[in-house]
Amino acid sequence: MKHTFQMNLDWTGGRNDVGTLEAERLKTQISIPPEMDGPGIGTNPDEMLLGAAATCYIITLAAMLGRSELPHRGITIDAEGMVDVTNGVFTYEMIRYTTRINVPTDATDRDITLVERIAKKAKDGCMISRALAGNVTFELDTTVIRVD
Repeated sequence: MKHTFQMNLDWTGGRNDVGTLEAERLKTQISIPPEMDGPGIGTNPDEMLLGAAATCYIITLAAMLGRSELPHRGITIDAEGMVDVTNGVFTYEMIRYTTRINVPTDATDRDITLVERIAKKAKDGCMISRALAGNVTFELDTTVIRVD
């Protein structure tokens, strides 16, 4: 089975102008971010790549925890993307996830070890991570916390 996703983009003008992006469930303006001397209106490719990777990771992580019958009480991720600019060449180098997974208070030490293993597996196994493999480095810092 194959899935097709479509997006329409429109751009009129030069480097520091603003375009639009529209997909079935997403509509936004796009421009170059202010960090790269752009107008910073709407989103940009750097944020969108980070968003694609991070949403793929969190959904994959939740699905894998569910399949493993390891209950959680919420997952939060702070995602950070690093772009290098050398001699005018932009390279997306690294994505770092700081992940917090809340588990029930009755989770065993073995459960926590398994949750940590699954977090790493989800990072490496999600579709976007696999697509970027060899081009972008991924780092993961996972904290598992017992909560009521």
